[in-house]
Amino acid sequence: MMGFYHKVLLLIVLSTGFAVEKTGTSAAKFLSIGSGAKAVGMGGAFTSVADDASTMYWNPSGIARMDRMGFYVEHSIWLADINYNFMGFTLPVGNSSAWGLNFISLSMPEMNVTRYGEEQTGETFRAGSYAIGAAWAINLTNRFSIGFNGKYIREFISRSYASGAALDVGTLFNTILGPTLGMSITNFGPKMQMGGPDLLINVDNVSNNSNLNSDLSTEKFNLPLVMRVGISDTFNSENVKFLWAVDAVSPMDNSEYLNMGCELSFINRVYVRAGAKSVFMQDREELFTLGGGLNLELFSNQKIQMDYVYEVMRYLNDIHKFSITFTN
Repeated sequence: MMGFYHKVLLLIVLSTGFAVEKTGTSAAKFLSIGSGAKAVGMGGAFTSVADDASTMYWNPSGIARMDRMGFYVEHSIWLADINYNFMGFTLPVGNSSAWGLNFISLSMPEMNVTRYGEEQTGETFRAGSYAIGAAWAINLTNRFSIGFNGKYIREFISRSYASGAALDVGTLFNTILGPTLGMSITNFGPKMQMGGPDLLINVDNVSNNSNLNSDLSTEKFNLPLVMRVGISDTFNSENVKFLWAVDAVSPMDNSEYLNMGCELSFINRVYVRAGAKSVFMQDREELFTLGGGLNLELFSNQKIQMDYVYEVMRYLNDIHKFSITFTN
């Protein structure tokens, strides 16, 4: 098993040096936005860390290693005042498996409808995307875990829409040397195609029959399939813990790249994080991240963790992301 991970990781890392230009368009690109204030705070290097509910986005096998029920909420104002939200719920079952539910949404304010020669129509429309997922994971041994996340995806703009389904698969492996290895393939599914009433148009054919209707044909687009391989390790002292992680990422619609990050925690209560995103990516837009968190113990052994991350972009506006986790 370790030899397999080693070969895959080496292949992806080497490919960053000989990357083939494959940047293009895919459907449901909101699935490429990283979830989790902690995960993004570590530069998106989370495939092998996988220790909160946002791991259902990065590597669903991680929920099998959570021994407490948890509820996770995240919000960020993304680019151009677009709202990005993630919610997750995890439930351990016995000592070796867990179930999870997750919801991702991308929404924006209502916009005015304009037509050629008619700027003020008085009409408005909405656009957005969402994905609803259910995850299951199991610890097959005390070192190896595997997990799956199936999801329903939908995008819409006005009365046009596209929907589809996808599957995520992930694994975690604790090596005998200490580091943890993680691997995941996400957004595996059929192509998506736009449809809906807005694509129904009136056609005046050669006989001048104005009552003929026709549907516009749209292209089918692939989902943003991504393969990730990660490695992480922790160094502990009495009250301080240092966690580092590196992910090699191979998306189908862009060049290969690396995510790198670290976390410094004090008495398992206060966290400071930093990371570098999309290293070696052609036309890199996401640059660096800096964040932190606070873990508080409530009554009856319940805990609440609050996390924040600031993400620096090259050309677009910087991003602030917040999350809250409740565990019981």
